[in-house]
Amino acid sequence: MIGFLGEYEVSLDSKGRFLLPAGFKKQLPEEWSNQFVISRGIEPCLTLYPMKVWEPIFTQISQLNDFDPKVRSFQRLFLNGATSVDMDTAGRLLIPQNLKDVAGIDKDIVLFAKVKVIEIWDKRKYKQLFETLSANDFSSLANEVMVKPPTV
Repeated sequence: MIGFLGEYEVSLDSKGRFLLPAGFKKQLPEEWSNQFVISRGIEPCLTLYPMKVWEPIFTQISQLNDFDPKVRSFQRLFLNGATSVDMDTAGRLLIPQNLKDVAGIDKDIVLFAKVKVIEIWDKRKYKQLFETLSANDFSSLANEVMVKPPTV
C-alpha cells in the first residue's frame, strides 16, 4: 500500500457512526484487519489510523524519554482520547462523543486521505480551511516543503 487517496463527504448516523467509503476500503490491504485507532488530530480534526499504521507510532511514542517534561506533555496531548475502534459488519466506524466534541463534529463530515491515515473533519471547518488558503499561499508552501525532488 502506498497510502490512501481520496476525499469523501459522509454523514454520521444517530449513534455517531459513519460508513467507511468503498473507495477507502478498496485501498486497505486484505491482510490488514478491520481495526483502527481514532485520535485527535494536530489541527481541529480527528485522525483515523489503520492499526498497522498506529502500532509503529505507538511504539515510537512509548520509547521516548519519560523523564523529559516535553515528552510527557506530548504523550498526554497526542494520546488523549485515542480509542481503538472496529469496523462493524456493515462497514461502519463509531466516533466516540469525546472526540466528536474535540473536533467540533456534528453530523456532516469529510474524510480526507492524508497518505497513510484518514483525517476526519467537520464539513464546515474543512471548507473554511480551504477558503483561507489562496493559490499564492499554496504556491509558496509547496516551494518551501518540496525542496528535494522525490526519489523513485
